[in-house]
Formats: sequence, structure tokens, C-alpha cells
Amino acid sequence: MSEIERIIVVTKKTALEELVYRLNSKEQARFYLEQNQIPFQDYELEDQQYQQALTSVKRQLPGELKQQFIEREFLSTYQFDEHDLVVTLGPDGLVINTAKYLTTQTILALNPDPRRVDGVLIPFHYEEARSAVARLRQGRGKVTRLSMVKAALNDGQVLYGINDLFIGPRTHTSARYRLQLGSQSEAQISSGIIVSTGAGCTGWFRSITQGAWSVASYFGGGGAQPPSSEQLALGWESEQAWFTVREPFVSRVSQANLVFGQLQRGQELVITSQMPENGVIFSDGIESDYLAFPSGFIARIGLAERKAHLLVKK
Repeated sequence: MSEIERIIVVTKKTALEELVYRLNSKEQARFYLEQNQIPFQDYELEDQQYQQALTSVKRQLPGELKQQFIEREFLSTYQFDEHDLVVTLGPDGLVINTAKYLTTQTILALNPDPRRVDGVLIPFHYEEARSAVARLRQGRGKVTRLSMVKAALNDGQVLYGINDLFIGPRTHTSARYRLQLGSQSEAQISSGIIVSTGAGCTGWFRSITQGAWSVASYFGGGGAQPPSSEQLALGWESEQAWFTVREPFVSRVSQANLVFGQLQRGQELVITSQMPENGVIFSDGIESDYLAFPSGFIARIGLAERKAHLLVKK
């Protein structure tokens, strides 16, 4: 990466802070939780641990570099510079949400609470911040480039995903659209389409394949094993992505021949919406950050032209 001139630390509110924000005081949050028979202490301990991690990170960052601390909700309006090092302090979702707003900036993902946060995309303990930054500045940091997927609408809007994209209905109704991949094309009715990257293919995508296998096994007499994580894994830097159509419905006006497979770089799914209302595209499970996808809109889905740059351990 280019020389670091500024460190941007992206934080998130803890569950307790979210409650205090919503209920106006800590005591109101305590009352609300205890009324619902939820231990307040669990929220308090989680909050204390996060604040401890944040204080530790502030101490470790090199004082000669400019520093900025921003909360996750301000990501969409923040102007990042090419010489920024972006540090995330939170769960995997914070890494994913941050990466969508970056271009070539490196992400240093710190785990604030290893006892509570699994951190698949978070290689570093928060106490390793100083050493990780030092290695990166010395040119000894290893950066992996996570493939992303992209949805581009015919009106110019775009949406990126680190794990996956969902194309379908906002509510529990049927999605209607025309799906095209290369020379194949058909009208479909389904619960929507999932496109998963190498980073995301062992999450939502895996649960879909597990369910499909269980149904097929029941009617086929069983015997085989469901797809393993190794069979589904593509690798974070993979130049392929999986796609699957959820619960396709065959009727006089819809087919289910083009429902599962891989996209290579350069290939794209072309989806023409036939949903008068409630059609959406969202990424990484964040339904509040979406593109409206009503009738007549066309989405082109494929591997993105850019990748997320994540610092990893050697």
C-alpha cells in the first residue's frame, strides 16, 4: 500500500450504548432488560470490555500520524483518502460494512472481545494494534485481497457485497423476474437469488445448499453426505462466485433450469425485474442498505472490479 498518512478507526456502539441511545438513560436500559428477564450484567460487561479495547487502541496508535475516530453510521458520508489506514474495532459485520466504502485502503481488523466475537475476518487481537501498524509501515505486512460482488442497475446505481448479494422481494412474497446467464434465459418465480463470494460461501449460501440437499436426500433415499465446507469454499481471493435461486417455482409462465452454479470473472447474471413493488437488492444481510428493484429495472450481477484489502497474519 502507499505510505500511511492518517489512521481512521471505525467503531460501533455496543448493545448497551444502543439501548441507552434508544431509552435515554442507563437506568432505563437496566429496567428494560430486567423487566424482560435479561441479565443487565452481560450487557454491562460487554460494554466495559469494548471501552477497554478502545482505550488500549488509542494508546497504541503512533502519535506522529493523524488520527480520526468515526462511528459506523457515518461511513456512507465519510471521505477516505488513498493514504489512509482503516482500523475496525468490532465484529465481522463492521469489517464488511466498512470495506464497501473503500477502494485501495488497507483494513486492519481488531477483535475487541475474543471471548464473545469469533472474528472470521478479524485476524488481530486489539492488543496487537501497535505491532500490526508498525509491520505495515515497514512494508512487512501481508495483505489479502477479498473478492467482492457488485450489482449495477441500468440507472447507474451500484451496490457492493463482501459476502453476498440478495436480489428479490423485501417481504415474504414471490420475486418475479427474467434471469439471463450467457445464452441461457428464462422467466422465474422464486424467493430470490443469492450470489456469494469466497468469503461468504460458507455462511448463508452454505445453509441454502444444506437445506436443498436434505430435501433431495429425503426423496432420493439418502446415502450421500451434504456438501462440505471444503467443497463450497472458493477462497477469499477467488475469481469465482456462487449463485443460487431460492425456492424456484415452476408454472406455465416460469421455469427452474437456471438455478445454481458459478460465475467466473467477466460473467454476469442479467436480471430484469418484474416486481411492481417490494423488489430490492441488498448486500451482506444489511436490509436497510438497499437498492430499489421495481419492474423494468435491469441488474447486472458479477464479480466487482475492486477488492477489499485486509491485513492478515503471515
